[in-house]
Amino acid sequence: MISLILAAALVVPPSLAPAFPGPAARPPAPPEQTAVFAGGCFWGVEGVFEHIHGVKSATAGYAGGTAASPSYEEVSSGATGHAESVRVVFDPGQISYRQLLAVFFAVAHDPTQLNRQGPDFGTQYRSIVFYGNDEQKQAAEAYVAELKAKKIFARPIVTEIVPLKAFYPAEEYHQHYMERHPYSPYIVFNDAPKVKQLERQFPDLYRRPAAAGS
Repeated sequence: MISLILAAALVVPPSLAPAFPGPAARPPAPPEQTAVFAGGCFWGVEGVFEHIHGVKSATAGYAGGTAASPSYEEVSSGATGHAESVRVVFDPGQISYRQLLAVFFAVAHDPTQLNRQGPDFGTQYRSIVFYGNDEQKQAAEAYVAELKAKKIFARPIVTEIVPLKAFYPAEEYHQHYMERHPYSPYIVFNDAPKVKQLERQFPDLYRRPAAAGS
């Protein structure tokens, strides 16, 4: 009986129990960010960025021109001033804007080709970094300056760094073109090698897209 009384006395009422600290609150996830690049045919540029960890989506489209809601035919004529471009939505908690710049300059295109890229000629294929804010502008300018200082390329870098005024998604048949047409001769000869180079040069960033229907 005495032991039961002592045990009962040792029980601390809930109202008097010490407040234990709970688990640390999970920090808020950084918001998604957007980057826009132009570097030749948007099929290949889009395809490269679709193979990168932290990229939520890549969309082929048009930017840098004057006409509103341009079509592929209008852009291809060179009359609108637009360039074939790709809008990249990414998670800055997984990949940085600087890392995207590295992939763009090292893999996605050749920044020394003026108004062309590979077999494609015209101002619609020019090299551009479209910045969305001052932070992106400063990062792009600093990265290009670093490339020049280190003499990474034998020829001058001709990439424009300009503010993004508008982005117009391209027609549906242009979206995910590399994924949908992996055996197209254009893709096989011009764009698939870029993805292979991405895997070799940036293995930590490379990811294989999920299989269709998964």
